[in-house]
Amino acid sequence: MNKPLHALLFILAALSACSTNTAQYQDQPLVAKVVNGMSQDQVMQIAGKPDAESDRTVVPGSCYDYMLNKAGNRQPYSVSFDGNGKVDKTAFMTCAEWSNAQHKARLPSMGGSSGSGY
Repeated sequence: MNKPLHALLFILAALSACSTNTAQYQDQPLVAKVVNGMSQDQVMQIAGKPDAESDRTVVPGSCYDYMLNKAGNRQPYSVSFDGNGKVDKTAFMTCAEWSNAQHKARLPSMGGSSGSGY
């Protein structure tokens, strides 16, 4: 598969999971109130201290990992910040999962049916 197809499949999978999770967790302040452009301090005022914080590995910035809990169900949720400390992505996945997806999307295609060629 080629890189654009990988990216499209990832986006479709994320969107399908997101729509289910959004409905279940839409009342959680982290999901309902955190939007692109907010600062790290604003996010922490809404959601509290993250469970983990990491540097982004594909593009400069950082990422906060949270674990949402509702009715005994646990769901990872990440808030990613650009190099200026502003939210540029939220997702129902861990920061490591998001980073891995970004790395895979950037790998050069080496041809053949295996995809990445590595």
